[in-house]
Amino acid sequence: MVFAHDTAVALTSAASLVNTASEDPDPLLDRSSYLRFVHGWEWTGPVSGDAAERRAVRAIRPEIRALWSGDEADIVERVNALLRRESALPQLVRHDGWDWHLHATRPDAPLASRWLVEVAMALVDVVRLGELGRLRTCAADDCDGVLVDLSRNRSKRYCDLGCGNRLNAAAYRARLTSNDTDNARGSVL
Repeated sequence: MVFAHDTAVALTSAASLVNTASEDPDPLLDRSSYLRFVHGWEWTGPVSGDAAERRAVRAIRPEIRALWSGDEADIVERVNALLRRESALPQLVRHDGWDWHLHATRPDAPLASRWLVEVAMALVDVVRLGELGRLRTCAADDCDGVLVDLSRNRSKRYCDLGCGNRLNAAAYRARLTSNDTDNARGSVL
């Protein structure tokens, strides 16, 4: 694995959060789907799921998405500004079956703040390791989702919204149609 476990989780949760903006309906609008989404990422600390928290979490999506674009200097500037704004204070913690990892907010900080700081701290590792190329946008022409390529051979091209499966199925159907057409031509001759 290229990144520490907490870094990989922070990055993939960030990509997943950003990509919720493309889903219809938005899973962050409804309290129950919001709570399923958030609890699926095993966030520690308070999670209320109330309208204000859902609004705050939805509001950070564009800020996180911006971390997927720009050159290294731009990303570093955004990360540093985010860490300053949120008064990040890195600390080693161990809890809930996780070995030592970093938290950089108070345990009772608002979820949106904790999420932003976790992503910023993960980006610190990404920049330091020279791995910004692992943060990509989906290769599907009709998708603007983001992804984190954690594969060993750097081959991930599609987001987790099903684009890879959709395009593979379409290519398969096109091959079948092409084969049927070729077979029909061959039987006529």
